Amino acid sequence: MVQVAGKVQEVLKDPDGGLVVLSGGGTSGRMAFLMSVTLRTIKITVTELPGAPLARPSVSFNQLMKGLGQKPLYTYLIAGGDRSVVASREGTEDSALHGIEELKKAPFVAGQMDYCMNNTAVFLPVLVGFNPVSMARNDPIEDWSSTFRQVAERMQKMQQNQKAFVLNPAIGPEGLSGSSRMKGGSATKILLETLLLAAHKTVDRGIAASQRCLLEILRTFERAHQVTYSQGPKIATLMKHVSASLEKKGHVYLVGWQTLGIIAIMDGVECIHTFGADFRDVRGFLIGDHSDMFNQKAEITNQGPQFSFSQEDFLTSILPSLMEIDTVVFIFTLDDNLTEVQTIVEQVKDKTSNIQALAHSTVGQSLPIPLKKLFPSIISITWPLLFFDYEGNFIQKFQRELSTKWVLNTVSTGAHVLLGKILQNHMLDLRISNSKLFWRALAMLQRFSGQSKVRCIESLLQAIHFPQPLSDDIRAAPISCHVQVAHEKEQVIPIALLSLLFRCSITEAQTHLAAAPSVCEAVRSALAGPGQKRTADPLAILEPAVHRTQHLDVMNKVEYCSAFGYIRS
Repeated sequence: MVQVAGKVQEVLKDPDGGLVVLSGGGTSGRMAFLMSVTLRTIKITVTELPGAPLARPSVSFNQLMKGLGQKPLYTYLIAGGDRSVVASREGTEDSALHGIEELKKAPFVAGQMDYCMNNTAVFLPVLVGFNPVSMARNDPIEDWSSTFRQVAERMQKMQQNQKAFVLNPAIGPEGLSGSSRMKGGSATKILLETLLLAAHKTVDRGIAASQRCLLEILRTFERAHQVTYSQGPKIATLMKHVSASLEKKGHVYLVGWQTLGIIAIMDGVECIHTFGADFRDVRGFLIGDHSDMFNQKAEITNQGPQFSFSQEDFLTSILPSLMEIDTVVFIFTLDDNLTEVQTIVEQVKDKTSNIQALAHSTVGQSLPIPLKKLFPSIISITWPLLFFDYEGNFIQKFQRELSTKWVLNTVSTGAHVLLGKILQNHMLDLRISNSKLFWRALAMLQRFSGQSKVRCIESLLQAIHFPQPLSDDIRAAPISCHVQVAHEKEQVIPIALLSLLFRCSITEAQTHLAAAPSVCEAVRSALAGPGQKRTADPLAILEPAVHRTQHLDVMNKVEYCSAFGYIRS
């Protein structure tokens, strides 16, 4: 990290010589958008999985530079373009060639990293991840000649000469298997904001980046964890409200001001592919001006309700149709326009009494009494007066964003667990929207059915393509063809699993699922039947994971608690 911070310093010292570009797909791309970071140095490219043309600078670090009277040097790429910021488009990260094309004017990350390594006079690639390189996916990429692991191994070799870098601290498994929006997304934000802010602070002082500077910033995120989870009981209460709304077929609206609105949008979007949720189930809205935030604003203008996220969209499309079974969560700081907050809250309260607040303040600030009285419950997070310099204000901004992310991830994840979407820490009802999720679905079928890979593939393809019978042509089709069909279907994995467990047709499996109170109850019943292995209750398995956090570092604690720490309270 110290070496990469030094490379960023080189860009900051010569603002006409390069860009810092953050590039990613899915959660990583949304983090890139939030932080405005894809590194170009000489051009530096920090990537996790890529997608949109290099253009207008973005949110946080460019604001910092403008405040210091400096030229903004940050921009972002996201797989699928700006549409992927506000809507679920996970399949776009599968194309390596698309990643290269966007970088010139792989899947997504692999293509970009490979291109950067072939053009080191222009690019310095930095790969961010949280598993050893030896555990990287080694599956063939359809439109590419290398596997992701081969690309990462090549980067490791080039790191010896500082021609590329791999930042991959091991932070333990995800609380929810494969849910990288949680620990991985949070760790990405912590790592990159620490690294980049350290580069800014040290270059301003005319000194080299050091481990001490990095550690000082990292400890501010540890304090953010402590402050956030002191609100555990109130977070649990909010989780139950959200779960109750979803169980009654109501909706959950996360209404946030400034960058907290972006966090809200991200949380809602990620529920779609993570839990197989409809885009209307949990939706985020941004209150504030977003006119200069996107590379290609035209991509999301007038594109339909799935791409609606603005204040106007909420007031004109959502507010008139709000019902009592809906829950609306307001997310703001006491530095925001509280008169505006109160006006919108009053409008919403005329429609539903299920309103909650997540309010960030600094010591000495207090919520106005008229506004406070509108909420039956408030998660009030108070931050200490610690920072007085300009960069320090951004540390507190980053803390509030991360704290909001943790709270919302906890609430939306826990709510879907309570709805029976999770079996033994596995997202049984996820939507198969890219090749990674296809292979994860297959692994779950093998795990829970105990049957062969060949039989599980057959059942998975039957569930995906039903009612069309499987032909040799369908079996031989590339993964992308199966993903394209599966992305539009619900409950593919549980139907395939029930078909395996009951040794029945897809139609019969659908009938079993429809008769059960939840996906997990249907599968638990099947697993408990004659001839099946009995498995432990999924909630009982969560407790050891929570207890293990005593021995893990702060980021492990954060994400285990984020996923499961309050579910049984």
